[in-house]
Amino acid sequence: MDLLTPLELGALHLRNRIVMAPMTRSRAGTDAVPTPLMTEYYRQRASAGMIISEGVAPSASGLGYCRTPGLYNAAQVAAWGEVTAAVHAAGGCIVAQIMHVGRVASHYNKPAGAETVAPSPITAKAEMYTDQAGMQPMDAPRALALEEIAGVIEEYRQATANALAAGFDGVELHCTSGYLPAQFLSTGTNRRTDDYGGSVANRARFVLEVLQAMVAEAGAGRVGMRICPDNGFNDLTDDNPEETFDYLLAEAAKLDLAWLHVIRMPAGRVDNLALGQRYFGDRLIANESYKLDEAEGAVASGAVAAVSFGRPFIANPDLVERWRQSLPLARFDPSTLYAPGPEGYTSYPTASAEAGV
Repeated sequence: MDLLTPLELGALHLRNRIVMAPMTRSRAGTDAVPTPLMTEYYRQRASAGMIISEGVAPSASGLGYCRTPGLYNAAQVAAWGEVTAAVHAAGGCIVAQIMHVGRVASHYNKPAGAETVAPSPITAKAEMYTDQAGMQPMDAPRALALEEIAGVIEEYRQATANALAAGFDGVELHCTSGYLPAQFLSTGTNRRTDDYGGSVANRARFVLEVLQAMVAEAGAGRVGMRICPDNGFNDLTDDNPEETFDYLLAEAAKLDLAWLHVIRMPAGRVDNLALGQRYFGDRLIANESYKLDEAEGAVASGAVAAVSFGRPFIANPDLVERWRQSLPLARFDPSTLYAPGPEGYTSYPTASAEAGV
């Protein structure tokens, strides 16, 4: 068994175990609608065993960064349909990562009428880039009222339905990086005293109810989750992340999700991979700074089912073929990661194009 061995994850068939990790690239158009440029970007990388899309907002209030896409209106669904059709025509598999940023937002990056909401009214001590005003402090969030939470969960269910209507093969819940699900989980961002705050069971309730809604819509075989316990990105803190995520994963495992996507943190307080293996040993996708030979060893040993790569896929749309042929990898230009336009996005050539083949 190696990286090029096919893999079944729930209802999904992956032709290899080299997964493209979700990466915000800030190329969406007006009203959070995917663009033809995004269609080409994903088509170029369709040889991945599975593409996990960039984070996609389930509502206008779920947006936070500039030029990021949504999955909450007909224009967005139609445009994503072009993306998925292009990936499928190239033989690929693609799932949508659903991402509500919660308090990690600037009003400059939201449409009129959209709010910044969170479990508790605690502002993230961080800044965010905006096209209109450069770097800006993050907005002060409004705490969701208890009676509003069901509506946010419904946004995730509807986004799942919209993803399937757009032709995605499945969906992944973004449950890290300091975004809304992680905000509910963590003691530093959740000071609620109702059924969604306090005990670990209450803090995990939102995430589990979101997963239940996504599974009810798509079926467990098409739903995954991404986590990174003890990740302090976007001013996130938790008193006991191992306890929090041990409880969450024990409960999530009962839903029979198709995969668990874990970002490793060798210097963290939690062994994230060991925690994931405890509950999702045969369905684990590992991520973060793997070299291809290291990933090969992890898959060959059975420690993980697949490995996801982010940065290597930026400059190597043919990453799978480069690995197959033991070709060197191209390096990406960090200055164009989030810049609008094709440069540094769809402009990277394949190895065969570089060789003039």
